[in-house]
This record gives sequence, structure tokens and C-alpha cells, in this order.
Amino acid sequence: MLQNTDLARISLLQTLPFEANTRYCIDRREAGDLRRRTRAEHLEYMIEQRARIVFGGPPQNDEGTRVIGSLMVLSHEDRAGVGAFLQGEPYSRAGLFAEVRITRLRQMVPEFPRGLLLEELARERAGV
Repeated sequence: MLQNTDLARISLLQTLPFEANTRYCIDRREAGDLRRRTRAEHLEYMIEQRARIVFGGPPQNDEGTRVIGSLMVLSHEDRAGVGAFLQGEPYSRAGLFAEVRITRLRQMVPEFPRGLLLEELARERAGV
């Protein structure tokens, strides 16, 4: 059964393409079990904030045996919104991350509206 936040996410995805911000974080090597100890609080925060999270998940090592960080695409419209999100995020507050990168993202795929990639290709070929 869909919850209101699920409907909000579907509504957000239907407005694509959109400008978003990516948050890519790498865990500190010496963090030990800090991720495990703060995971429940982190999951609670993700549930509270899910209307603003387009998607995300934990990057892993090549073998898939260890989580090495966090990756999220956030629908915040500016860096201030991303900053506020990070200030409340339990992993960030606990000092889990050695590195945090925030960059803007222009969504191109999945393609919405249909034909977006063909339009981009035509502009590219025309040198626009």
C-alpha cells in the first residue's frame, strides 16, 4: 500500500528532468563499527526525509563485502537545503565520513519527457 511519502516521490519523479544534488560520502577508515552503531538512527532519519531523497544507497567494496560510504541524490533545490539535510543526518553528525562531496545533477535518464535525449543530441550536433 502506498504511503503519502511514496506518492510524493512518485509525483517528484514525474516532474523529471530536474536539478538535484548528489551527496557522495566516503567512510573514515578508522571509524570501526560507528556505521553499525548509528545505523538505526540513520534509517529513522531516512524515513523522515524520504520525500526529499530521490534515491540512494551504500557504495561497497569491489567484492560487495563491506560498505565504504553513502550515495544519495537529493531533491533539495540549493546547497543550503543539502547542508541542512547533512546537519541532521546521523552518520554526518557522528563523524563517520572522511570525505563528503556535494554536486549538482541534471537528470537525463530515465528520459522524461520522451525525446529529451534526441533533443540534446540535436543541440550537440548543431553546436548549441
